[in-house]
Amino acid sequence: MAAELAADMVVIGGGLGGVSATLAAARLGRTVILVEALDWLGGQLTAQAVPPDEYPWIESVSASQSYADLRHGIRDHYRRHLPLTESARANPRLNPGQGNVSTLCHEPWVAVKVIDELLAPHVAAGRVTVLRAHRLLDAQADGDRLRAVRVHDLGSDRMRVLSAPMFIDATEIGDLLEMAKVEHVFGAESQAQTQELHALAEADPFDQQAITWCLACDYLPGEDHTIDKPADYERLRTLQLACWPGPQFSWTLSDFVTHQPRERPLFVGDTDAESLYDLWHARRIAWRKNFEPGRYASDITLANWPQMDYWEKPIVGVSPAAQAEALEQARQFSLAFFHWMQTEAPRHDGGQGYPGLRLRGDVLGTPDGLAKQAYYREGRRIQAEFTVLEQHIGVKARPSRDGAERFLDSVGIGAYRIDLHPSTRGRNTVDIDAFPFQIPLGALLPVRVDNLLPACKNLGTTRITNGAYREHATEWSIGEASGSLAAFALARGQPPRAVRADAALLADFQRVLEKQGVLLAWPHFGALTPTHRVGYRHAIGDRS
Repeated sequence: MAAELAADMVVIGGGLGGVSATLAAARLGRTVILVEALDWLGGQLTAQAVPPDEYPWIESVSASQSYADLRHGIRDHYRRHLPLTESARANPRLNPGQGNVSTLCHEPWVAVKVIDELLAPHVAAGRVTVLRAHRLLDAQADGDRLRAVRVHDLGSDRMRVLSAPMFIDATEIGDLLEMAKVEHVFGAESQAQTQELHALAEADPFDQQAITWCLACDYLPGEDHTIDKPADYERLRTLQLACWPGPQFSWTLSDFVTHQPRERPLFVGDTDAESLYDLWHARRIAWRKNFEPGRYASDITLANWPQMDYWEKPIVGVSPAAQAEALEQARQFSLAFFHWMQTEAPRHDGGQGYPGLRLRGDVLGTPDGLAKQAYYREGRRIQAEFTVLEQHIGVKARPSRDGAERFLDSVGIGAYRIDLHPSTRGRNTVDIDAFPFQIPLGALLPVRVDNLLPACKNLGTTRITNGAYREHATEWSIGEASGSLAAFALARGQPPRAVRADAALLADFQRVLEKQGVLLAWPHFGALTPTHRVGYRHAIGDRS
């Protein structure tokens, strides 16, 4: 017989949105059960091993105090526990890896510990119960309300039934939306549906962005750490998108903005340099010169590169068997690229192959050097009371405007360019400027179901605007808004949609958010938009 647990809220998915939603609700006095299929919390930041992709002003303007606390905690953990040099320890903007994509490139296991520390006071007080290694099985609904979910304890092989008046879907691809029969979409909409400049001529649910199975490695010249050749290596090493200038396993890429050939080698010079335009420095998560001499034998870098984008098969909306097959192929794709780098890749010194590259599963919590989970760039999205369109945030789509649409029901802010990777239909990248934007409450409200909210990239966006709303800081803000909304609605005895429908309730809720340290609008909004209009991108033009 299945054990039963109850709380004010059940959060399915322990990624950044799920963690943020849990913390927000717990701060407001609610009890929460947080469910995660893996042993690590943190999603794209940890289990998927993607260093934070953030807007350029993150060090001076944080979307919320709680996200700033997460970033501070990561730096503080390095200062308290790891053998930094004195100069690194004293640096207020310590970047442990000195990577180029973020001012806080760091080892994923550190973020895991910090997230656990943030949750610890609420766990100790009995407000939060974390169920790791629990997989969602199904959902039970009564009309327009979700009543319970059933989960499988992968450790004990027991079943648990979790009930609550409020549920949050923070799964990576919107699994709870499907199981609870919440109206949703996936894949690409058409221009006829959304009138977006960059939407497809015809809708295609199976036109989905590539996933990437990230890996971590260091480099020990003179040593040989060559992995076994993957079984499908000979086919994969010559695989080529029709829109690319050559095989995917190459240093020649399709530029993600211009679509012209672009050289991006592993190294272009000294591997100890602080900032070089190559793959090694893009997502370097540990720079050995930040640490006491001899403590790190090498830098450690995180590989999440265009050559590793797996686009052959879609992940969402297919059978479980087809999904499992595609995920395994994505793993093999990344291993095959790593083997190519070790054995065949043109070297910066004129040779061939880097056998000294070594997989570092220890920093990812795995035995094989790959991340615990694939990096998912899109999934199911709710059909919402309000859907964010390119016309609301895109620079080209708003030629006469000085910023993004201002939403009266804003519950947070975010900023990132619209970034779509190659698709499972072989389409090339879409990378266009977007203004710093707000998160409208209407995008968190399903059109029918009363007590389920999204907490990550499953909110009411299109496939186009998902490309701006899916990154780390914005996902955290979406989760914080949903967790706070669930707690506020429970306290008022109202469904979440009533908060948006009532001006007084909405104003009260926005004051609650602001009291928690959430920004609802960009400060000095006009001062930021000129930077954005000319194309805000990281200095090296990287993307995830």
